[in-house]
Amino acid sequence: MWQTSKQSTFALGQIVATPGALAALEKAGQAPGEFLARHVNRERGDLSDDDRKENEYSLVHGFRLLSGYRTNAGDKIWIITESDRSVTTLLLPEEY
Repeated sequence: MWQTSKQSTFALGQIVATPGALAALEKAGQAPGEFLARHVNRERGDLSDDDRKENEYSLVHGFRLLSGYRTNAGDKIWIITESDRSVTTLLLPEEY
């Protein structure tokens, strides 16, 4: 099971994953919790400066949050927490 640091600032809600994200994680031998912990602790991963700024704005104003990471196998995975914090989804960018 994964843990969050004291800096976590939002709820993840229900956690779901697309088939593509699950396949990419299995291929890399990694668990979703590794990426979810980084997401909730505001380690946004592989995002542009504009996306990082948008996330900080969204955190304060209650909008959707995005993180992007690369698996050990090189596949990109996005994590999106909805604005109402009811659902967090792991997906591949092409599944968006």
